[in-house]
Amino acid sequence: MADLTQIDWVEQLNNDNNAVILDVRTQDEVDEGKIPNALHIDIYKGQGFIYEVDALDKSKNYYVYCKAGGRSAQACAVMNQLGFKNTYNLIGGFSQWTGDIE
Repeated sequence: MADLTQIDWVEQLNNDNNAVILDVRTQDEVDEGKIPNALHIDIYKGQGFIYEVDALDKSKNYYVYCKAGGRSAQACAVMNQLGFKNTYNLIGGFSQWTGDIE
């Protein structure tokens, strides 16, 4: 897992043709807006989160965010334990996001 600033996260994401953006916030938070093309899996689903994440392609690079960066760091740690090699946590999360939203 790597913690990246928004500038580094976006730059690396834009140059990564094997990237998946993963939003681990609650549905209510996602309803207020999300980063375009993000896959949503709520980390508060507990074991359900683990099942859904474990089914993802582990060869991809995952750019993970939440509201402030705490839950996404936790999600990256869980993903690494499940065998994901490349997870990138967005420092500051969506609350500090200045890019496009959908």
